[in-house]
Parts: sequence; structure tokens; C-alpha cells
Amino acid sequence: MKKRLFLLDGMALVYRAHFALVSRPIFTSKGVNTSALFVFTNTLLDILSNQQPTHIAVAFDTEAPTERHREFPEYKIQREAMPEDIVWALPHVRRLLEAFNIPALVCDGYEADDIIGTLVRRAEKQGFESYLVTPDKDFGQLVSERNFIYKPGRMGDAAEILGLPEVRAKWGVERPEQVIDIIGLWGDVSDNIPGVPGIGEKTAGKLISQYGSVENLLAHTAELKGKLRQNLEEHRDRALLSKRLATINCEVPIDVDFEKLKLHPPDEAKLKQLLVEFEFNSIGRRLFGDDFKAGRGLETPAPATASRAPATEASLEEAGPAAESRAGEEKTAPKANLKTLADVAHDYQVVSTAKARADLVRTLAGKSSFALALRTDGGDPRQARLIGLAFACETHAGWFVPMPRVTDQATALLNEFRSVFEDERIEKVGYDLKFVFGALKWAGVSVRGRMFDVMLAHALIEPDLRHSIEFLSEAFLGYTPAAGSATQGGQGELSLSDSQASGEAEHAVEAVDLIWQLRSLLEPLLKEKSQERVFYEIEAPLVPVLVDVEFDGVRVDARVLAEFAELLGKEMAGHERAIYRLAGAEFNLNSPKQLGEILFEKLKLADSPKKTRTGQYATDEQTLISLAGEHDIVRHLLEYRECSKLKSTYVDALPAAIFTKTGRVHTTFHQLATATGRLNSQNPNLQNIPIRTKLGREIRKAFVPREEGYLFLSADYSQIELRVIAALSRETTMIEALKSGVDIHVATASISHSSLVSGNT
Repeated sequence: MKKRLFLLDGMALVYRAHFALVSRPIFTSKGVNTSALFVFTNTLLDILSNQQPTHIAVAFDTEAPTERHREFPEYKIQREAMPEDIVWALPHVRRLLEAFNIPALVCDGYEADDIIGTLVRRAEKQGFESYLVTPDKDFGQLVSERNFIYKPGRMGDAAEILGLPEVRAKWGVERPEQVIDIIGLWGDVSDNIPGVPGIGEKTAGKLISQYGSVENLLAHTAELKGKLRQNLEEHRDRALLSKRLATINCEVPIDVDFEKLKLHPPDEAKLKQLLVEFEFNSIGRRLFGDDFKAGRGLETPAPATASRAPATEASLEEAGPAAESRAGEEKTAPKANLKTLADVAHDYQVVSTAKARADLVRTLAGKSSFALALRTDGGDPRQARLIGLAFACETHAGWFVPMPRVTDQATALLNEFRSVFEDERIEKVGYDLKFVFGALKWAGVSVRGRMFDVMLAHALIEPDLRHSIEFLSEAFLGYTPAAGSATQGGQGELSLSDSQASGEAEHAVEAVDLIWQLRSLLEPLLKEKSQERVFYEIEAPLVPVLVDVEFDGVRVDARVLAEFAELLGKEMAGHERAIYRLAGAEFNLNSPKQLGEILFEKLKLADSPKKTRTGQYATDEQTLISLAGEHDIVRHLLEYRECSKLKSTYVDALPAAIFTKTGRVHTTFHQLATATGRLNSQNPNLQNIPIRTKLGREIRKAFVPREEGYLFLSADYSQIELRVIAALSRETTMIEALKSGVDIHVATASISHSSLVSGNT
């Protein structure tokens, strides 16, 4: 009998399941959102029913940092906080797997991708036919004659199975492992893998097809020309880093017996109990017959529409038995009837003459508001070349202005639009306007006036949802944009041919048209959600401020960092010698396994040492801190790790972040990266420059004012949480203490003491 192993990427599938029904979520009778559980369970049932696996397991990430995080702290840092509904769903997904008797696999320090890669390579040697169940593109590197990608169907479509021919055709490669090379050049926005500026998927594919690998390409950059050669030579280390980050580790130290992955019947009692708890009537009847009854059957989604309203208990009850019957027949969400550009009459114009541009400038100058988008050759506003400008000020109409390649000509053309960009009376509408304004500022134009950013607006209206143009268009307009309609980060395809140029121009105008339409729908929702003041008085005015801050950057003294790097190297060498002397042997300090054996088997620092889920001894920082008094080796280990982290994360990385044109570091601030609304700094991260230790504070000495006569100003709210509490509670004693400037803790203790003495407890 053929052995068929199915390995599921748990976290990726749970996210996919949640967002599959995000515009029409499923609620139980108690108001609990079970969308992720419902879609994940149906995906699982589809595999079990139709694919006949003999072995199956689900791999999950853990919160422990991986080698990728240690080498590149910004890895995946741009991702928004996990939606609360997914946080709630994850432990229940584990309960469902337990009821199905399907193992859940984890390994601290490694991602689910790595676990799957390790198992699939082992399975190859044992004659398995393996299926990697995931929506992620980087799994293409694992495909072989016996390994396949299984992409679950979406919106009622059948699942897609990708083997060697499909991977070769999709990526244009000879060998599947070359997928890593393409991602190394292209990057991966979802994982914040940087790639090389100016190189997109098509260019990366062509280069790897010609040179075979990133390493061979970098050895032959002299054969290339212009900006492409410059970018590759300037970002050589970044390309190699990106390739390492994209490489799935197939040597995870996880002990898995394939016999334990054999498919077993579910625990019917447990499974029925869970289906009752989650009110999954249609799934229950599918598994246990028509007599199954969980409750009100609210897991059944109403047919998807262009409406932006979520499914409520009332709307689902109104759908009645017919809707529940449909859900019993369908294994995934119903397919939405979404329009595309081909279904909508539109008037999109390419403006390519001086007269036409002058007419457009006059038209825009006469408007109180217009939508603006850019087409660029990259996502870094400092270096992105402007390919075109897109404008709209009415529905289903707009203009595209192609930009010349010659810098002086592009500057001259941009100056033609300077008057409308800088007119403070005209509102500018856009998507991710911080990027738009930033790219224009680096091109020499400062945009002024009131602004409306649909991305920021939606983040305030629905903070837990996605905020992409694609999602917003489908959820609010019932419309699916063309694949190339992103408003930034294109790859310069306008230069390839007239037909491609026409298509790219149409996609750019389509995007700005959608932005214009979304503005009118999102503005009233800000009022409904009581977010008008936050948007108009805090978030929107902050955008041009951040543009200016990023543009100015901060000066970093590379000489100070070089001297400190030398000092850290000496410190690390000293600690390394001390550790080997105290251990009585040399070993790999960065190997948790070898370190654990030294500390707990040879030196016996603990009677009952803590272990990780994989059975290895725990050697994390908290464990070492708890053992600091047991042996001098621990102190040296902690100090070695601090030096190593400071050197790799800051001292070695910061000089590479200095922009050669300005001699400064220009970080990027994200307004939507944290659920609390706090700004997030990336590329490089300047929020976590150490201050608590003496060595850490040395790094701050490298940050210096721009020139003579300038100073750094440090400002912070004092006791902001207590001030918020005082304002909300209107507690007079707290308010008076904060207003008068006395120590609030002393004042509180004094009042408590007085109350006890007087007996007023």
C-alpha cells in the first residue's frame, strides 16, 4: 500500500481560515467567532475524505525566537498583532486535532516550515509520498518526485496540487531549490525578507534562470549593467542573508516516529462534544448522521456578498434551513460574486504630452480633493524610481502620467505637478500615504494639505482585519482588483513593451480609482466607530511628521561602532576562554544541546533541570539567570551572550544601514504594526537600542547630532498609565497628586496609612 504523508502548516492554515470568512464571520449563539475553527475543520475533513492519507500531522510555530530572528531581528517584525479571534481559536484547534487523533508537532527555536522540511526529507528515505498542506509559496523548494504542495481550495474552488512540473513552470526554474534563490533576490513581504532593491519576481526569475544561483550571480555582476548591477553589488550581503532566511531548515532536532503519525479513527465522544460546543451542526451531521444537533447552527455562513457587514445571529437565523443545508454540501465558504475591471465601464487615460499634463494640472487645481497613487520600482522611498503618477477625482475614471527614465527629465515633469501637490487647500486621498509622500519628498516635492489615508482609516475602523487594497476592495466594493494593481513596488515593467505599459498604466489607475471610491465609504464609518478625532487629529497629522523624521534620519558615527566592535570581540574572546576553562572542555557555545550537557550533565548545576518540549535541557536567558549563583561559568555565559547579541544585532548591522547619499540612518516608522497604536521602527529598528547595561549604553554613543549647534532632546510622558486611569476614574486624590507633581506612589501610601490608623479601612 502506498504511504501518503500529509503535513499541515498549522499557523498558516489557521490564518487563512480566519480571513476566508472575515467579511462574513461565523458566530455561535454566545457571540463567539468560530470562523477559523470552521474553515480549518472543513479543510481537514476534505483531506481526510478525498485524499486518503495514511499518515498525517500538523506543525505549529512557537513563540521562541529562531535562528532567523537572531540573524535578522526584523524577520517577520512587520506583521500586525495576531487578531484576538485567532488567539482564541488556536488552543481549540489543538483540541480538535486531539479529538481527530492527529499529532500536533512543535519544536522551540524552529518554525513549522522547518519541522515540515525535516520530516519530508526523512519521509523521502522511507518511501513516502508527501503532501505539504500550505498556502505559502516558499515550500516550492521542498518539491521533488515524491513531494508535492497541496494548496487548499478557496471560496469553493478545488484544491491545487503542485509537483515538479508545476513548480518549474510557476517559478521558471530547473531545480525546486532555486525557489530559495528567487526569494533571496525578490524578497518576501509577508516575512519581511528584504531581498535586493529594484528586483521583483520576474527579474529574479530571469537572473536565476541565467546564472543558476544567487552566489553565481554575485560572482558575475560585472556582466550586468546600470542600476541592476549597482543594486546587486551594493546589497550583496542582503541577497545572501535573504537566501538564508528563505531556506527551510531540514535538520530540526525533533524526534518523530512515523508510526505515531499513522492515521487513526477520531475519538468520537471528544469530537461530538467539541462540535456541540462550537455549534457546528453541518459538520456534525456530515460525520455522525442527520440526527446530530449541536444548537442553533450558527456556524453556517450566509452567502457571501459585497456587503461589508459581518454575519450576525439574526441574519443567519433569517437564512434558515436552506442556508444550513447549503453549508452542509459545501466544504468551504460560498464563492462571492465579485466584479473585476472587465465588468465595469471605466475611463482611464494615459497622459503623455506636455499639453495633456497641463490640462490635467488645471483640472486637479480646480478640485477640493483628489486621489493620488505612485507606481515605483521598489518599496524603499529613498531609492525608489518613480515610474508613474496616478490621479482620480471621480468614480471609474482617472489618469496615469508615465515618468521619464532620465533623472533630469523626471524632475522637470514632477515640477509640473508641484503646484497641486503643495496646494494646502486641496485634500490628498491615498493608500499608505506615508510611502507616497516619502517617495515624493526624496524626489524633491513636499506634499501639503489635508489628507485621507484609506489604510489608516480602516485600521481604526477594523483594527483586527487586513488593510490591503485587495481586501478593502472585495469587502467594501464587491470588486477584485487586477493582480498588478498595487500602488507601489512595481518592477519597472512599463519599459518592456507598449502592451505591458498599457496594462500597467491601467492597473495603476484602477488602484487610485478604488482608493477614491473607498474614501467615501470609510469616512462615515469613522464617525460610527467614534474614531474621527483619532484619525483627523492624531493619525493623519502624524503622517507628514513621520515623513520628515524619516527623511532627516539620524547621524551614526561609524568610527565609534568600529571601535566598540573591536572591544566586544575582545570581551567575547575573554569570556569564551573562561567558559572553556571552567567547563574543562571546548564546545559550541551557540549549541543549546552541547551547552545543556556541559551545565547539567557534567557540572550538574541543577538537581532537576528544566527541559524543552523536544527533551533538550533549557538554556534560555531566564534559566541561566536563575543559575547565576550556582557557578561562575553562568556569569561568563550571560556576558558572552550579551556581547554577541550587541555585536550582531547592532554594532555590525548599524553601519550597513547608513545611507551613502546622506551619511545617516533612515529608519521606517509604521503606524499600524502594533495593536496598541505605538509606533514601530524597522530597517533598522531604532526602538530597541539598549540602555539597561553598561555595554548597551555604549552603542548609544554612536548616535550623534547632525552637526555643531544641534542637540538630542529626550521627551516622555510621566506615569502615563496612571494619568489615564485618573482621567477615566475621575478620582480626585489621584488627579490632585498628579497635578501638583508629588510622587503618586508616596501619596497613595500616605493615604492608605492614614486610613489604617484612623480605622477607615
